[in-house]
Amino acid sequence: MAGAALASCCYAVTAHAEEPRKVTEPRVFGEPSEITNVVDAFDGDDPIDIHLTLGYQHTWKSAKIRRETFIDQSGLAGGGYTANGLNVAEYSESTARLNTKAEIGIFKDLALIIRLPIILANDRELSSLEGSDRSLGIAAQGEPGEQLFRLPFKAPTRSGIEYLALGLDFGIMNQYRDPTKPTWVFGFEGRFNVSEPMHACNENESGLNLAGTRQVKCAEPSDIDRDGVASEHFDRTGGGNIQLDGTRSGTREAGVSRGTTALEVHTYLSKRIKYIEPYGGFRALFEFQNSSSDYGQSDLKGTLVNHPPIRGTFLMGLNVIPWEVRDQHQRVAFDFRFAGTYVSEGRDYSELFDALGSSDAPSLRAPNFAEYQRDPAAPGDPTRSVVNPSSQKVYFTGLTDVQQHGEYRFSTDFVWQAGEYIKFNVGAAYTIVQGHLISFDQPCNPDHNDNLSKSGPCRRAAASGVQGSFTSTGIPNPNYRASINVPGRRFKVDDSSAFEAWLNATVMF
Repeated sequence: MAGAALASCCYAVTAHAEEPRKVTEPRVFGEPSEITNVVDAFDGDDPIDIHLTLGYQHTWKSAKIRRETFIDQSGLAGGGYTANGLNVAEYSESTARLNTKAEIGIFKDLALIIRLPIILANDRELSSLEGSDRSLGIAAQGEPGEQLFRLPFKAPTRSGIEYLALGLDFGIMNQYRDPTKPTWVFGFEGRFNVSEPMHACNENESGLNLAGTRQVKCAEPSDIDRDGVASEHFDRTGGGNIQLDGTRSGTREAGVSRGTTALEVHTYLSKRIKYIEPYGGFRALFEFQNSSSDYGQSDLKGTLVNHPPIRGTFLMGLNVIPWEVRDQHQRVAFDFRFAGTYVSEGRDYSELFDALGSSDAPSLRAPNFAEYQRDPAAPGDPTRSVVNPSSQKVYFTGLTDVQQHGEYRFSTDFVWQAGEYIKFNVGAAYTIVQGHLISFDQPCNPDHNDNLSKSGPCRRAAASGVQGSFTSTGIPNPNYRASINVPGRRFKVDDSSAFEAWLNATVMF
């Protein structure tokens, strides 16, 4: 009987007892690291959790802008090939941002996320790149006799609400509810434009344009002379001011938002192993242009690309927790993370957005027409087509077709939870952006090649070789500008990098 009792006792110890915890070994918190932590509610004796975060973030970005060239000169190009050999400008951008965030627990492992990033100051400048200001007549030349922009160039300081974000995070699995499984979070976030979209502007308001007239700081695209009077209203929304003489005001605000509605989806997975917690995940950002922004003005049949880029990110990291005391709700953690992002081709606010969009060069200021038609002077010849003057005029806004590229971000973050109701984190990140073309538009849209009378210049001689016989290769792209999109004239961003630092404070109820 005594033997049976002893065996039963030993069996119980083997199955259920834990080894004694060392004095120096930290206790394990009841929540995972920052990236997979979901604020929840109705969990045990804690009916609701609310986390409020206020943070400051500063980002510095720099890039070298170069340009392809046809110049047949030693070290540049020759033999009919193009080269990226012309130095154009050194780009620099500084952004001070206030990040506000509220995380509200709705149910177990389910949280509502509200974010409102506020840009305190965004400054963009172009300066000389290795003496490029002395040869900018070549590097920034448009059509013969015109210059696209001048150095130094400075855009106005932008400030305001970047966007309003509303989202949900859901914990599919939770290691601290079931130790046999990892912590797995899925979430999505909608980003809504609530402030003026960005418009191309030139801070040098008192300067003179090529026509010798005073140019305004932020002109509407239809203000061809950039003198503050638009030839017609550009926005479809009916905005703009009617002046005493009946003409429309050609001025507008610089704006600060991207003028899009966005959807971000993400999923992250982590597993705590004593002092470390490795994690990984994916996120994707889809943006949809608003008609009130400059995107909405050229969403036409011939347009090849008129949507913002799609961004897909893979990330992995390691959270190191060298010290934590559960009874006092204290923790110290270090987060080391790598994120690789693929940015698809798309129309975007490039490094030359302000400089090109505020240009007074006729090749950029004059409108394109949205359609071609059969030549009225030769109604019997279907191979001849000319501009349709009654079609929509398409003005250049500064938005350009940006080539697909990659971004690689390395970051580190220090988190200190000082007590039950407050924590701080400070961090920094360095981002490398792969070189890519920023004026990448194509002249023709090949998806519409069934009507030769609307093809305009988008045609070629028929394979049969019969004189005067042509086949359509598409219809003209109304966003195409030869002065910046022809191979040999395209602009490229090279050696781009960004550094950012941040400090956040969170109160937890």
